[in-house]
Amino acid sequence: MTDFSVIRQYNFPTTVRFGAGVVNELSEHLAAIGLSKPLLVTDRVVADLDFFRALRKRLEARGSSVEVFSDIHKNPVKSDVLKGGDVFDATGRDSIIGIGGGAAMDVARAIVLRVHHRRDLFDYDDLIGGDQYVTGKVPYFITVPTTSGTGSEVGRSAIISEDDTHRKRILFSPKLLAKVVYADPLLTMELPPFVTAATGMDALTHNLEAYIAKMWHPMCEGIALQGIELINEVIVQAVHKPDVDSRSKMMIASLMGAVAFQKGLGVVHSLAHPMSSLLDTHHGLANAVNLPYGMRFNIAGSEAKFRKIARTMELKEDNGEAVVARLFELNEQLGLPVRLRDAGVKEEHLATLADLAFADFCHPNNPKPVNREDFLRLYKEGL
Repeated sequence: MTDFSVIRQYNFPTTVRFGAGVVNELSEHLAAIGLSKPLLVTDRVVADLDFFRALRKRLEARGSSVEVFSDIHKNPVKSDVLKGGDVFDATGRDSIIGIGGGAAMDVARAIVLRVHHRRDLFDYDDLIGGDQYVTGKVPYFITVPTTSGTGSEVGRSAIISEDDTHRKRILFSPKLLAKVVYADPLLTMELPPFVTAATGMDALTHNLEAYIAKMWHPMCEGIALQGIELINEVIVQAVHKPDVDSRSKMMIASLMGAVAFQKGLGVVHSLAHPMSSLLDTHHGLANAVNLPYGMRFNIAGSEAKFRKIARTMELKEDNGEAVVARLFELNEQLGLPVRLRDAGVKEEHLATLADLAFADFCHPNNPKPVNREDFLRLYKEGL
């Protein structure tokens, strides 16, 4: 068994300090590089946790003046970023620390962009070539994940929705990569079972979709397979009987999924994103409930890859249907719904969901084309 009490450093794709208790290094690091006015960007729940208070005290004990911004939505919107940017300016900050799950990371990263880039925020949308405008400097940026799902701690993009339409936009630049990541599995030990399950299935979705995405990228595929293996091995224990070993493996597998999906995602994320924007569904839950249906859609034409996934998951049969059956089984074992109706989707939502899914930015990387009628059929199948 790997000893996760030993702190390790990975320099891929940025500096990652990984291990139980590693977050305690953060205050010393900030002091060592001469920064003393961090903006801590998190959500309201994390801001009230004991570890967050302790982290703030350690920073202040090392001479830092700490400001906290936690006024963010579950699915972040543009106004969250603008408010956070105003706090950064008004309080004279010199660095940003994103602490939490995907929402906090996305807002933190978008604020990093906003500080010295003052065009309309969505002028920087990567889908319309906005990355060409990311030419200025950015504040020093550190990430501290508290869930094992999005892997956003090692990301270079932020997904932020429009306040009115809830259309999702992607802000992207290599400049938005954190300088240092403190990945401490102890911060996930007190997560409730639902959050652990939903974020864990999000991480599994990232690894699965990255592995079968159509671009040829053997490095990402190798990372994705290892992530699939780790999650399949420990996710049930991490949810129901968590220990440092299972939570550590989930955290590193989540990080790996985010590295792997630089290759691309696919139909499952395009099915999930509209549920978050239209129905405010937790992103991990939306991925989890759509995952078996989306993977079944992709079997034809990708049989060899599904055989490898089945072997990686140590299933009795090495084919795509066995993988799909395992995904249904995992949702049931984790207490997550296997039907969209049990996640709040109704018949009257399907047409709008299909329109939004077809307009989504993920499915062009799917291994097979997906049209609007395919999305409608998949939603009906899942309902």
